[in-house]
Amino acid sequence: MDCNHLPTEDEQFSAYKEVVEGMCGKPVIVRTLDIGGDKELPLLGLDKEENPFLGQRAIRLCLNRPELFQTQLKALLRASVFGNLRIMFPMVSSLDELRAAKDQVEIAKTSLKKRGIRFSENVEVGIMIEIPAAAILADSFAGECDFFSIGTNDLIQYTVAVDRGNPKVSSIYTAYHPAVLRLISMTAEAARRNEIPCGMCGEAAADPLLIPIFLGFGLHELSMNPSSILPTRKHIETVNMADAIKLSKQVLAQKTAQEVQSILQAFADS
Repeated sequence: MDCNHLPTEDEQFSAYKEVVEGMCGKPVIVRTLDIGGDKELPLLGLDKEENPFLGQRAIRLCLNRPELFQTQLKALLRASVFGNLRIMFPMVSSLDELRAAKDQVEIAKTSLKKRGIRFSENVEVGIMIEIPAAAILADSFAGECDFFSIGTNDLIQYTVAVDRGNPKVSSIYTAYHPAVLRLISMTAEAARRNEIPCGMCGEAAADPLLIPIFLGFGLHELSMNPSSILPTRKHIETVNMADAIKLSKQVLAQKTAQEVQSILQAFADS
């Protein structure tokens, strides 16, 4: 975003390779180009949209601009031989989009083969669950990808129809909304049934009140700002899983965000 030109395949490869090697075999998940909404990239020359959060962003942009997508995918695949790299598609709302994105990965592999360039044949592919449609269809998605990451910031926004950047309606934007929590639970349960990992990112992932129920839902990992990692680890160590599972079931039976928050606060104070 600070560049005065679109990064080339070699430039991207160099950046991904450095990260993958630096992680010494630990998993590195790279989200494909996630531009649009509140993230602008003037270099792309995109048309101004009336509702950018509902427009051509993330995976929609990549599928509409395959030459842009191919550059990143080929760079990622080239870097995959230097460690444990995984690819994640943002803002997927239908199986058609997931399948089209996976087809683009295969096209990239074919191109690299023709050029005689090495890559890992077994790069895992996952999706972000950010749209209610994806959460509702999580069982179907789980059969066609390797992992989920629940993006709470956008999932809340799209579930309760609130612009999270608008202070006039910010009070409605809450991770405690029962509908949001039910969608998260549905997604985690679909991942468990299909034996794929399910993680979470976004501000809710570091909320100490919510962490016990996320564990109770069966989430495998929580992604957050570095400053929140150690306090969250310490908090997780205090959580009894049997209590977390019981609490998560109790929370899912609530009807309002206020009821949810009250139960979570009482649990935290106990």
